[in-house]
Amino acid sequence: MRQTAVRLLLSALLLTATLSPAANAQGQAPPHAWLFGAWTGGLFPPPSSQTAAQCLAQPTVIFTRDLVLTASLLDTTYQQHTIQTVRVTSGGAEIRFASDQPPATAGLFGAPPASPPEIGCDTPDQLTIVRHGENEIMFENCPAFPNPLIRCPAR
Repeated sequence: MRQTAVRLLLSALLLTATLSPAANAQGQAPPHAWLFGAWTGGLFPPPSSQTAAQCLAQPTVIFTRDLVLTASLLDTTYQQHTIQTVRVTSGGAEIRFASDQPPATAGLFGAPPASPPEIGCDTPDQLTIVRHGENEIMFENCPAFPNPLIRCPAR
């Protein structure tokens, strides 16, 4: 069930990002377009061989035009981070997240609301990505993602 939901979510997000009227009207891809898609690893060493179906069933990070979705070891849902700005660097990219996340609601049985989602890096509103190749990246100064991430294969 979860695999199907993740696949549908990923497909919908990627379709929305690629068919956005603003992008087609301008004829330009955003600076972080090379990141779009699903990535695995990060929380753990990336697998040496994995099929597309296995990788897309449970990606660790999903990048879209406006969002970064991250998995964590202790939560069953993805944390959503809204992108405010992106700056391409010589070795990767820097993403700043919007601080105006939707307000948290009270939890189950009136428990206090959860704190706003953080990506787990030294700077909670910034993600520095270092590119190690066409299909491999690392998050700099990010203890929550100590290992490299690799792009999920297309097929």
